[in-house]
Amino acid sequence: MIIRLEEEKDWREVENLTREAFWNKYRPGCCEHYVLHRYRHNPDFVKELDYVIEEKGRIIAHIMYSRAAIKNTDGKDIPVMTFGPVSVLPELQGRGYGGRLISFSMSGAADLGCPLIAILGDPDYYSRFGFVSGNSVKVYYAGAPRGEEFPYFLVKELRSGFLNEIKGGVYSDPSGYSVDQDALKEFDRCFPPKEMKKLPGQLG
Repeated sequence: MIIRLEEEKDWREVENLTREAFWNKYRPGCCEHYVLHRYRHNPDFVKELDYVIEEKGRIIAHIMYSRAAIKNTDGKDIPVMTFGPVSVLPELQGRGYGGRLISFSMSGAADLGCPLIAILGDPDYYSRFGFVSGNSVKVYYAGAPRGEEFPYFLVKELRSGFLNEIKGGVYSDPSGYSVDQDALKEFDRCFPPKEMKKLPGQLG
């Protein structure tokens, strides 16, 4: 098993991996493979943290990072990062591959000078990597109902004291994560047909 940077020759394999990992997970079908496809040409894409895990010549996991920002209480945009999708082949999920990518790449993000990572994710899972609720450190998610706790918005400080410096703020998802549904449907025709299913526990 090796962790290495994604190469252009890997793009379609990684997009298919991402599609397999997320298909029918959060909604019927998925959009994560299309987000990844478009992001590689987005100025917010962090190519230095675009990692895959390769095992026996096959790519089995991938992680993508984007530049993002927290709008400080004085209205200033403070550069941070976010990651996702984090993709692992369905038959290999639960074996720690995603966790290895997350830990490895966060170390790389710190080396690049990133002071904080903000994500949307499962608090029970991401707490093991040191993530805490954004609300608990006065960093709020713009997509949440105003004034309400949003437990899936999580942050992790990579530079000690950073949260004390900015004294709170509001985080918004980078625009590159928004998806045009018609364009997604057209892109998905490039892949083998899969059945879209409405399943219990999906978000929408």
